[in-house]
Amino acid sequence: MIKVLREQPKHWLTLEICESLFNTFCKDLSFNEPIPLFQTRFSGKLEGTLYSVSQTFEGKHLKPTILDAASAYFFYFIKGHPFQNGNKRMGTLFTHYFLLSHGLTFSLSNEELFALAVGVALNEKDSITENEVKDIISSNIKKL
Repeated sequence: MIKVLREQPKHWLTLEICESLFNTFCKDLSFNEPIPLFQTRFSGKLEGTLYSVSQTFEGKHLKPTILDAASAYFFYFIKGHPFQNGNKRMGTLFTHYFLLSHGLTFSLSNEELFALAVGVALNEKDSITENEVKDIISSNIKKL
């Protein structure tokens, strides 16, 4: 595992960052399925995910490492379904940005990232778990 994955995040995703990324990239990520405007997202779901990943208890982060946070972001953006459409695409984009802000990137191909996102989105009994996402991300990250 890359040592930096065990470090505490220096940056967290914010609503402003997510909105900027969304507005910058949603047209490029629309393909044959348009993504509705950012303002039409389900109220409070995106904010809840952002808060839950950076949440602290008694001064300590509940997701204390970059790996913990990246895995949680990816999993909860997809499972939490904050958008009417495009949750897998946006979850992948937001998580990738988070990793890039820490000097890391996925070593997975676009097809492998898509398969991971689809695996998370499946119904409960068939889906990839948060711990499995963490293992997959841990072994498929590289430094920039």
